[in-house]
Amino acid sequence: MQDSIVYLNGLFTSLGNAKVSILDRGFCYGDGLFETMRVCKGKVFKLDLHINRLFQSLPLVFIDLPMTGEEVKSVIQDTLTRNKSKNAILRLTVTRGISALNFQMDPEAPPTLVVHTRPYIPLPKNIYSKGARISLLPMKVSGLPSVDRGLKTCNFLSNILIREISIRKGSMEGVIVDPVLGVTEGATSNLFIAKNGVLITPAINDCVLKGITRSVVITIAREHKVPVEEKILLPEDVLTADEVFITNSGIDIVPVIRVDDTYIGNKKPGILTRFLQDEFLKEIEECR
Repeated sequence: MQDSIVYLNGLFTSLGNAKVSILDRGFCYGDGLFETMRVCKGKVFKLDLHINRLFQSLPLVFIDLPMTGEEVKSVIQDTLTRNKSKNAILRLTVTRGISALNFQMDPEAPPTLVVHTRPYIPLPKNIYSKGARISLLPMKVSGLPSVDRGLKTCNFLSNILIREISIRKGSMEGVIVDPVLGVTEGATSNLFIAKNGVLITPAINDCVLKGITRSVVITIAREHKVPVEEKILLPEDVLTADEVFITNSGIDIVPVIRVDDTYIGNKKPGILTRFLQDEFLKEIEECR
């Protein structure tokens, strides 16, 4: 694969030459934020939503990025152009930058900004046509102090472990079930269920990220008069649902036909899931 071009702190360089310091707080502590975006036909899908989420999140973790949203968009477009990216996954990472090896924030330290792309490789078609298996994992979820909604932080170790535990169970994804908040989200996805014609998803809180694909799915459903509810879900709600699916920017909408050892509905992707899949793919093709 040809070495891609990476934006790193104002400069463009090859992927092989793109380096950050071992004192960067992103490396040392996972102290930063990131956005993963879908690129279709050379354009970023829902770019404004991604940038808005990033700039809403930055002050919550006290990172001052000395750029405007429009400047960041320009960097993203320049990166896509240099890589001739048509169908790709683009990742933007902002860390607190380089500082001494302690927890104290250095307000004078400039943040690190990285933008890079990789080819978009879709999941096998049979996953979308036949559905996947997920696991429900009971565990207490820790939110961030003074933050009342989920953030896409670089501290991803718990997500990595959740995914690995799920894979070892034979599942594609693991969804966390908190003793207080109920069903929250997957390692890298949001969860939806359908019951009696109503589309239901866990409400946004400090342990549930407002996913971009999640938002698009809700908008599509409401535009087509499908009732949508955002509320606390219990495991039994998922296990007795008519349909279940998961979403994120890299996988779109994946039907779920099995949750642990329980089959969902009639053991195949449901009518509402298929409808939303089709409508979502239209959105991707238009890449608005």
